[in-house]
Amino acid sequence: MVDEKVNQVVEQRKPVSDPPGYELPLLLFAGFRSIIDRMHAELAGQGHPDVRPAYGFAMQAIGREGATASEIGRRLGISKQAAGKTVDKLEQLGYVARVDDPADARRKVVRLTGRGFDSLGRTAAIFEELRKEWAATLGIDRVRALETDLRTMAPADGFRLDVAGWFGT
Repeated sequence: MVDEKVNQVVEQRKPVSDPPGYELPLLLFAGFRSIIDRMHAELAGQGHPDVRPAYGFAMQAIGREGATASEIGRRLGISKQAAGKTVDKLEQLGYVARVDDPADARRKVVRLTGRGFDSLGRTAAIFEELRKEWAATLGIDRVRALETDLRTMAPADGFRLDVAGWFGT
């Protein structure tokens, strides 16, 4: 085909067909994974080399008010025993502490330590920087549109933390 405006031969492009359906979840996961891996690399450089994705989800499940091992397990979709093992590791690393429940002396509540709060605060700041990088590459309007579209497609009952249980770990 000849482009009449500049009198050059140009390739005639075929219409782009839709990619196979399985590609969408793989691309979404690859984007998620790239953000999480970059965040953890940066977090390690800021003094938190032992934090793993599962620990971040567990610390989110513990929250500002603290939680029992049963509550953490329920929020993560894992057994109380699996939650207890994660809490044990977080406690060894200094991110959480077990304290007596003021309402029931028989129960222990897991609370974030200063190190745990520091890790979560740094994580939030790193995510902000990574979002800015995506905006610089894709354009802020496209990033906002992507976020809006993902909110539209996400379940109406909100974000779930049970990724570890969902992956079978």
